[in-house]
Amino acid sequence: MKIWVKFLIGSILGMIIGFLLPDNANVFAALSWLEKFAIGIGRYTVIPVLVFSLTVAVYELRMDDQFWPIIFKNIMFILVSSAIVIFLGITVTMIFTPGRIPIGTIEQMEVLSLNAGDNLLDIFPSNMLSVISTGGIYLFPACIFAFFLGMGLDYDRNYSKPVISLVDSLSRIFYHIASFFSEILGFVLIVLAAFWAVRFHGLLQAKVYKDLIALLGIFSIILCFGIMPLFLYLLKPKTNPWHILYGFLGPAIAAFFSGDINFSIPVLMRHSKENFGIRRRSSSISLSLFATFCRCGSAMVAAAAFIVIIKSYSYLRIGTIDLFTIGIYAFLISFVLARHPGDGAFIALAALCLTYGGGAYSAGYLILKPMAFYLAAVGAFIDVMLNSFCTYVLARTNGFIEEKNLVHFI
Repeated sequence: MKIWVKFLIGSILGMIIGFLLPDNANVFAALSWLEKFAIGIGRYTVIPVLVFSLTVAVYELRMDDQFWPIIFKNIMFILVSSAIVIFLGITVTMIFTPGRIPIGTIEQMEVLSLNAGDNLLDIFPSNMLSVISTGGIYLFPACIFAFFLGMGLDYDRNYSKPVISLVDSLSRIFYHIASFFSEILGFVLIVLAAFWAVRFHGLLQAKVYKDLIALLGIFSIILCFGIMPLFLYLLKPKTNPWHILYGFLGPAIAAFFSGDINFSIPVLMRHSKENFGIRRRSSSISLSLFATFCRCGSAMVAAAAFIVIIKSYSYLRIGTIDLFTIGIYAFLISFVLARHPGDGAFIALAALCLTYGGGAYSAGYLILKPMAFYLAAVGAFIDVMLNSFCTYVLARTNGFIEEKNLVHFI
């Protein structure tokens, strides 16, 4: 059975169970614990498979003198795609503005932060090897470790050849372990989808969020299944965009119901390799960079939600300069969400509220706290789909791909 079919069946079963479960605190607490357990299963292999694959990729690209050109192309794709996605999201939100959300009394402020300073400190810990024993949340230090290890393997082949063979073997071993876990994620998604459905049912009953729910849901579908495939027509030789969409359905489903980027990375790595024949040296670089720095989907969702918050506070029209400023803020925030793989959209929204307007909306994000899971789901879905498309395009344009027949897709 295809991976995406397993994921779809698990998601549908989970949603049915979630909508049938009674709405009480005990059920919610149990599902919340099960969600953490399920997310842990999905993240279980992400550090080893990413570190060793990325190490080999850095080494092989350096041997072919292609490392820095590939890095430069990835960065350009990240910058351009982030600007486009955030601009489109803000434009659509202003054209189809959701209704106002009632401002309730805020009893207690929550302390939320991007932790940008801690992010920088954690890149170079006192013990270099400690980055591979992290909790699978903040991946950038592990990527930096893989970068230096890959660079070091090029020092002297006489000494590094045994290590190269070992790292390559570990990369392949952990890839197969990750493949096993991707096979059982269909069962894991039953839990995630059930908890998602329980929270979504409560969100629908509130009614005040329905406009924003519809806007983000419809726009994300149009963006990922309409606008993104259009760019594939610019590729030569021509490719069928629907094949690309079909090949990445599995990671898209996993991202939406988990709301977690790191949960989706092992699944995305497997689909890139086995559906499209993307070589490790290309996919590892692209997936790492996009998962770390290209969180424009989460930032766009936060920008759209923030515009709704502003309109809920005031009937005044938001000027063009203000919209541009919000877009710039969201654009910059999208590059520092690496520490927040599962709640990036809500953290980005909190950052916008705390930094924009001199504190006038510092508590605004709390009125959207009930739909934080939905913001995370849509943001992660867009992030993973953009990661998928750009990984494919970069591999295709650089010749790191071996096209496969549709019948062989997993």
